Amino acid sequence: MTDCGCAKARKDLEEYLRNEICTTEHSEIREHLENCEVCRSEALVATTLTEVVARACKETAPEELRAQVFARLREAQTAAH
Repeated sequence: MTDCGCAKARKDLEEYLRNEICTTEHSEIREHLENCEVCRSEALVATTLTEVVARACKETAPEELRAQVFARLREAQTAAH
């Protein structure tokens, strides 16, 4: 049984999505994703997850929550000393 390219596409998917792969391999993986629904779905999940994490990292906690967290941290530090 020959591999239709899924193993390579999955192995290099993260680098492909971050554009950290050589042009030749990038083209090969892009072509594979265009023709393979399973790998294309996996790439979509990875892309969506990356975007959600990136958005979450840009968000800040509401000021009231931040104040509560810092107050608890100060209490924990005081109790530890």
